[in-house]
Amino acid sequence: MLIKSSQNGFYHPHASDITPQALYQSRRDLLKHLATGVAGAALASWASREAFAQSGAAALRGAKSGVAGAMTLDKLTEYKLASSYNNFYEFGTDKADPAKAAHTLKTSPWTVEVEGLVKKPARYALEDLLKLSAQEERIYRLRCVEGWSMVIPWVGYSLSELIKKVEPLGSAKYVEFVTQADPRTMPGIGSKVLDWPYVEGLRMDEAMHPLTLLSFGMYGEVLPKQNGAPVRLVVPWKYGFKSGKSLVKIRFTEKQPATAWNRTAPGEYGFFSNVNPDVDHPRWSQATERRIGEDGLFAKKRKTLMFNGYEAQVGQLYAGMDLKKLF
Repeated sequence: MLIKSSQNGFYHPHASDITPQALYQSRRDLLKHLATGVAGAALASWASREAFAQSGAAALRGAKSGVAGAMTLDKLTEYKLASSYNNFYEFGTDKADPAKAAHTLKTSPWTVEVEGLVKKPARYALEDLLKLSAQEERIYRLRCVEGWSMVIPWVGYSLSELIKKVEPLGSAKYVEFVTQADPRTMPGIGSKVLDWPYVEGLRMDEAMHPLTLLSFGMYGEVLPKQNGAPVRLVVPWKYGFKSGKSLVKIRFTEKQPATAWNRTAPGEYGFFSNVNPDVDHPRWSQATERRIGEDGLFAKKRKTLMFNGYEAQVGQLYAGMDLKKLF
């Protein structure tokens, strides 16, 4: 159901219930044989997938991406770790809080409203978003500002597909993303750590870049709620907090959006927040990182890569900019 607009209980499984990496790999190999490259055609209803997702049984197919830079050969982070060590402050500030608390989030029905400086504002039901474009699997590095990283196989399509559909006006220079803020289902909303709702933003050329992903799944399955279900952003060359989760609104603006962390601590979190080993956080270095799952007693930290390793693909977006000043 697509509603035109004229206006500007996840249960997180116990460790024994989570899909083992070996089983996921086997399933992914099977999907490679079954996938036709067009997602959604053979999928059950979203409500059915949502029910099965709680046991790790809901497949979300995606053909291997052909977008340059979208398929890193880095070793995947185990699903168990990627789905239990998260930043999602709407469910608490500890890394384990989202996996414990996100079962309260109701993800069906779900709509995303697109508004602002566009010719075709609309309110998209989730099933309509899923049908907008063929889904792809993309293996992206995710680098967080706290100094840890993961490698996750996401499922979705380039955000640019949605942007082209709504036809931004020439005056639209930025895209703002708003996360769900429901105190009934998100216990962290009661805290004063941020000014809710959580808002993020991208410059238009960043939002249109083919690497910027509108994601509905990971590891061949629908997104767990603690990872941003049912739809989230993934911007792989920026620190993780730029990739808004559980999106309910996408707004096109002429002025740079006032984003959540930048409003709270502008000296620590810039609007661009590109991964940059030469720009330290005021309280720690960004020169190295700890890959989750490789953090044994004697494990060496990895050297942080400029733009998280995507410099060849996105470096031209920032030509001539002072990336230490515009961090």
